[in-house]
Amino acid sequence: MLLSRRSFVTALGLTGAGVAAAPLVGARGHEALAAALRRGDPAPPELVLAGRVVRLSSNENPRGPCAVAMEAIRGAIGDGSRYPVAPHDELRKAVAESLGVGEDHILLGCGSGEILRLAVDAFTGPTRPLVTAAPTFEAPADRAAVLGAPVRAVRVRDDLRLDLAAMAAQANGAGLVFVCNPNNPTGAVHPAAAIADHVRRVLATSPRTTVLVDEAYHEYVEDPAYATAIPLALASPRVVVSRTFSKVYGLAGLRVGYAVARPETIEAMARHRLDNPVNALGAAAARAALADRALPARERQLNREAREFITRFFESAGYRVARSETNFVMAHVRRDAKRFQEACAKRGVLVGRPFPPLDTHARVSVGTMDEMRAAADVFRQVLRA
Repeated sequence: MLLSRRSFVTALGLTGAGVAAAPLVGARGHEALAAALRRGDPAPPELVLAGRVVRLSSNENPRGPCAVAMEAIRGAIGDGSRYPVAPHDELRKAVAESLGVGEDHILLGCGSGEILRLAVDAFTGPTRPLVTAAPTFEAPADRAAVLGAPVRAVRVRDDLRLDLAAMAAQANGAGLVFVCNPNNPTGAVHPAAAIADHVRRVLATSPRTTVLVDEAYHEYVEDPAYATAIPLALASPRVVVSRTFSKVYGLAGLRVGYAVARPETIEAMARHRLDNPVNALGAAAARAALADRALPARERQLNREAREFITRFFESAGYRVARSETNFVMAHVRRDAKRFQEACAKRGVLVGRPFPPLDTHARVSVGTMDEMRAAADVFRQVLRA
C-alpha cells in the first residue's frame, strides 16, 4: 500500500504547527521555489500553500514514500537526537550491495543535488570550464558560476536530445562534462552505446576531463537500448554516475542521493562534502525503499499510464510532445512558456518554469491520474484562451 502526503502527515502525528511545516517534508514545488530564490524573487504564494493546487512543476513522485519506507521513518524518529553516523554507513552498504559494487565506490549526498555540487567543486574552476546542455538541469551551471568556472552550454538538438557530438567538441580543457540522461527538462534518453561513445570521445580529446552522467530518472526508463553508465564509472576514474531517491522512490523531501565512481574519484569529491549529508530519517527510508524490489516496476507502470494520458491529451489537441522516458513530458504549446505557466497557476495547476532556449515549451510533471485529468481540463481552457 502506498501512502499519500496526507497519510504521511497523519502517520507522523503532525498537527497545528506540524501541519504548517509539512510542505517542507513533502517538498512538492521545491524545484520551482529554489529557482525563484536563486533569482532573488520572493517565494510564490502558491508554493507555500500546500494542498491548494495541483503541483506538476518539480518532477516529484505524487504517491510519496512507500509503506515500508514510512514504517522505517516511524522507527527512526527516536534516533533524531543522534548524529546519523550509523544510518549513513548502513545505507552506503545497502546501496553498494544493490549495485554489486564495493562500498568505497559509493558517496552519499543530501539528494543528488549535493552530488552534482561536489562534482563541480572537485573538477571545475576558473581555468577548468563546465560543459553542459541548454536546456538541462541547471544546478551544475549555477554552481560553476559561483566558483567562477566558465560554462560552455550546448543547445539540444531539434529532437530535444542532447547534442553529444557538439558537447564532446567543447570538452577540450574542460574540468567537467555534465550529461543528464534522461535529460531534464526534455525527457529524451540516449542509448548506452551513444553514452559510451561520448565518454570515449571526450576522454580522447581531453584526458583530464571528468564526465558526470546524471541518472536521476534511471528507474523510469523503458527504452531497451538504454543502460546505466555505472560500468563506465567502474572502468574509468574520469566518469561519475549520480542517482537519487527523490524520484521513483518518492523521497524528495528527505534528500538522499549518491554517486557511483572509482574510489579515487569518490575521494576527490568527498573532500568537499558535508560532514553529515544524509539525515537519519532519510537514510532509514532509503534503505527500506531500496529493499522493496517491486517498487520501481510498480511506479513505472503508474507513471506510464498517467504520462500516456497527458501525452494523448496534448497530441489530440494538436500540440507536439517529445518522447519522454521520465516522470514528466515536454509539450510544445506554441506560446510563451512563462505566460502559459502563469495562466495555469491562476487556475490552480503548477507546471515547470521556462527552460530557455525552448521558450515555447512547457514541462509538465506526471502526477496521479486524478491530477492529470484535472490538469488536462485547465490546459484545455488555457490553450483555447
